[in-house]
Amino acid sequence: MRLTRCLLLQTLKGFDKYAKFHPSPLSLEEMFLFGTKTGTEQSSFEFLRRELPVRLANIMMEMNQLPEPLLNVPSVTMVSNWYKKSFTEIIGFENSDGKDLDTLSTFADTLVIIRNRHANVVETMAQGVMELKDRYGEENMDTLQYFLNRFFTSRISIRMLINQHALLYGSQLANHPRHIGCIDPKCNVLEVVKDAYANARFLCEQYYLTAPELELITHNTHDNEEDISIVYVPSHLYHMLFELFKNSLRAVVENFPVDSTLPKLKVHICKGKEDLTIKLCDQGGGIPYNNINKLFEYMYSTAPSPSCADSGSAPLCCDNWAGYGYGLPLSRLYAQYFQGDLVVSSVDGFGTDAYIYLKVLSNEANECLPIYNKTSARMYETDVVVSDWTSPPKSPQNSRTFSTLTRTYQPRT
Repeated sequence: MRLTRCLLLQTLKGFDKYAKFHPSPLSLEEMFLFGTKTGTEQSSFEFLRRELPVRLANIMMEMNQLPEPLLNVPSVTMVSNWYKKSFTEIIGFENSDGKDLDTLSTFADTLVIIRNRHANVVETMAQGVMELKDRYGEENMDTLQYFLNRFFTSRISIRMLINQHALLYGSQLANHPRHIGCIDPKCNVLEVVKDAYANARFLCEQYYLTAPELELITHNTHDNEEDISIVYVPSHLYHMLFELFKNSLRAVVENFPVDSTLPKLKVHICKGKEDLTIKLCDQGGGIPYNNINKLFEYMYSTAPSPSCADSGSAPLCCDNWAGYGYGLPLSRLYAQYFQGDLVVSSVDGFGTDAYIYLKVLSNEANECLPIYNKTSARMYETDVVVSDWTSPPKSPQNSRTFSTLTRTYQPRT
């Protein structure tokens, strides 16, 4: 018991030590060049054994600022313990000899173990937030939105670094001989679009027995090459596109009568000097303006809840967090991770347009990482925020007409 307490204190001191440092963001160009020219397994080991504890400690310090009821939820406690265990394992290499081959091999194996341990973090954290919401309602949801955006961005970055090392120097082989780790130096955007659409269409046809066709339009004003390609992570792009296609296919099918001719999904791909833009247009009936911002709120979903999804009847659900309302928020984080964005605009009663913006120049595609400091810590304070704008009444019972206001108004004397 005493030994365990000493180890715990050492771990907490380590958190405090590494949390004082800011993460060191890398660009796609730096990652690519490291994997092809400048990097070695030893230099990667030296960087990661310092950088991973910093990123883990920064986000763990923020997790400790969460409301007490959420921290006490069993699933959130489980996630916290995973992070503590992973942090402890990484700092175990703090004083190791980077020239020792056995150390390098053990380090690579440890990274894979950590990656596998954290494989279910998204749905486990989602379950904890759902339990909190069921118990306490909408209280602290703004704080949770702030934290989850930062928490999942940190997770994306940590997995990115681990995958790069594991694929370059571990026993796991890259998915494609052209790839540098998980980065494709010539990521064919059109092929990723087609792949994401084909898989989303397969699910749509399984559930609805029909699916709209796809119309592709490309513009390349940057280099006039036939294939539109950039340095990017294909799995990240696929994740964003697949989520958008699932939503659009479902909306179009449900917006039109059975046996009617479905309008095509239109995808425009344009490569400019700075941005590569993917625009997806559907005629799925659109979204009311008041609900646009809700699309990127965790726990907001138009799909069946996870309890329904477990029955196998949920439409277009193929990931572990389907129905939790995490699809679009996570997709936007993937886009923003390398300085891009995902934007949705809609015409209520007609359809929705979604835009994915990516950086064309890999040296400008820098990681966007959360930093734990006094400013971020203040975001978790429990002060009640008082609205300084008028808002529409929530229910007819609470509404007041102009005539009522004029009758009750008393001028100041």
